[in-house]
Amino acid sequence: MSDFMVFLKRFVSNPGRVGSVIPSSRFLCRQMTKQVPWSQANVIVELGPGTGVFTQAILAKKRKDAQFFVVERDPQFRKLLRQRFPDLIIRDEATNLTRYLSELKLPKADVIISGLPFAVFPETLRTAVLDNVIGSLAPGGMFVTFQYSLQMKAELMRRFDRVQVSFTPLNVPPAFVYTCFMKP
Repeated sequence: MSDFMVFLKRFVSNPGRVGSVIPSSRFLCRQMTKQVPWSQANVIVELGPGTGVFTQAILAKKRKDAQFFVVERDPQFRKLLRQRFPDLIIRDEATNLTRYLSELKLPKADVIISGLPFAVFPETLRTAVLDNVIGSLAPGGMFVTFQYSLQMKAELMRRFDRVQVSFTPLNVPPAFVYTCFMKP
């Protein structure tokens, strides 16, 4: 089944957890990964990889010795990720991110890349996920996420030392990329 059909099926069955009917474009993927300091990132986490568009880019760009795992709640997407990336470590709930780092005996993450649709999450879930992101990032760490509106800008600016916003028109729908930095 094509990635488009997988996304469409998952969106229709669970629109409160899947934020789009199609996977992210290569243009959005490029924008999401371009500021990541690949040579310095020791621990990288991806939240909400879906069909693995960003996952594939991360695996191609990260250092061989860097630690990487993904967190995907949707069982269909997890199954697809296991097929595509058999050696990938996959966990299932972003609100347990700090616990996963501890269980995997990893230090705090240098980079967290997120495809989670925060705009459709209830406020309590959005808060719990962002609390885990903040609690899981190393000093000077980077959080990169995208959204289809500027709804998250104020909240991210309250939580991070610095937030840069860019826009990618070559995605359906067009997307805003938030690159957020923790204090060093």
